[in-house]
Amino acid sequence: MDQADTVEQGLSRTRKRERGGGRDGRRAGQGTTPPHRTAPYIIRNIPTYDVMGEENLLKIEATADRILAEVGIEFRDDDVALSHWKAAGANVDGLLVRFEPGMLREILKSAPASFTQHARNPANSVEIGGKSVVFAPAYGSPFVMDQDTGRRYGTIEDFRNFIKLAQSSPWLHHSGGTICEPVDVPVNKRHLDMVYAHLKYSDRCFMGSVTAENRAEESIEMARIVFGRDFVDQNCVILGNVNVNSPLVWDGTMTNALRAYTRANQAAIIVPFILGGAMGPVTSAGAIAQALAETMAGCALTQLERKGAPVIFGNFLSSMSLRSGSPTFGTPEPAVGSMVIGQLARRLNLPLRCAGNFSNSKLPDAQAMNEGTMSMLSAVHSGANFILHSAGFLDGLLSMSYEKFVMDADFCGALHSYLAGVVVDDNSLALGAFREVGVGKHFLGCAHTMENYQTAFWDSQIADNEPYEKWEAAGRTDAATRANARWKQMLADYQAPAMDEATDEALIEYVERTKAAQTDAWY
Repeated sequence: MDQADTVEQGLSRTRKRERGGGRDGRRAGQGTTPPHRTAPYIIRNIPTYDVMGEENLLKIEATADRILAEVGIEFRDDDVALSHWKAAGANVDGLLVRFEPGMLREILKSAPASFTQHARNPANSVEIGGKSVVFAPAYGSPFVMDQDTGRRYGTIEDFRNFIKLAQSSPWLHHSGGTICEPVDVPVNKRHLDMVYAHLKYSDRCFMGSVTAENRAEESIEMARIVFGRDFVDQNCVILGNVNVNSPLVWDGTMTNALRAYTRANQAAIIVPFILGGAMGPVTSAGAIAQALAETMAGCALTQLERKGAPVIFGNFLSSMSLRSGSPTFGTPEPAVGSMVIGQLARRLNLPLRCAGNFSNSKLPDAQAMNEGTMSMLSAVHSGANFILHSAGFLDGLLSMSYEKFVMDADFCGALHSYLAGVVVDDNSLALGAFREVGVGKHFLGCAHTMENYQTAFWDSQIADNEPYEKWEAAGRTDAATRANARWKQMLADYQAPAMDEATDEALIEYVERTKAAQTDAWY
């Protein structure tokens, strides 16, 4: 039995559990508790959207090859990376490395097209690649905001709260990584608290630190305590998200972290962050060519460190206001560009991380949802397998919003149905319903409707679909206000997944011992 069959069986069992009770009864039974989680990840049942033809794809690939061969990429503060490139036959001149056309594509042939990231709870393991789609929370914000207290620096309590919210959502599949920066913990020690929080408060897959090589190694070591050293050596259990210093620079902080994950057989996500007009050309085609060159180089480096190690082809295209120089998010040009990136990643046969729920809005308002929907749909149609920034992203990624988090998670629920496509079988064609109802009558009470009403349509936990008068009598609340009440109830209802006591004690001992071995550093 393959993974798709397992997921489908899980869906079938869930549908059976949820039958009975009517809409009002189901609402009363659920209260503010989310519906049963349908699957550990999504199996795409709609095609990807190829926006660019073969001729123009070849032009972009040729431009990327010329950038790599004629301009090159610098690898700073990492002599091992330079040695790898020399041994592979690249032209290494000091820190600058140039690559003959086709060289990186040949190296990348050893990278797997898909792989499993194993979760602490095996039922929550995810497949990354192929037709799978995995939603993970937003990543990296120094600030946190909610309707009650406004915008403030993130804390370790906020960090734990967002892990609990992700664990509680049936529509997210992954615990994520640095959901927000806990700035109340020293910089050189916070990764220990963050990884422990992921392991303690969630039993889903997670990401580790990349801010220094030793922090990456310590993140992996904590995973070994939970999963076992031999298992980790043979299986992916933790991801590391590394960024290019665009344009055309890989710095040692990132490549050392990249190699730490790779030599442990853990997956690195290779991500250029190109702000058009600043870190790359203002034109989309040029920025895409640059992104392809930078990402291929990072992905290929993983294969030189450990052939066959899992790696994810990542991308983050963004635009900017050319009047002010401010970054802009959720705009149409990067959205279309992301779909082209998807085509290029498929031609390399690599798993893809691309786009997400981006917004530059400072509140969870109409702008936030407009921009987020634009960019999130581009992620879905690009064929992205791992979608970071699926929930919570506001303020150009400077702020993580509690309200936006649950609003976005709700939208991810809609995308589960969207990605499922249209099922065509005897039940869905509903010929028996036509025979029962006949001409000119309604389908509300027919047997087919009663048999399918609980699973026919996605049911939002945030949207208000009541008549205007009922909405007005209930207090005229907007979506953000309803989301405020929802995240509070989710935290109140949260129950931590079970963890073996000896494992928990070993993790705590490792964290305390590692912290004690170094003085606090706040930079």
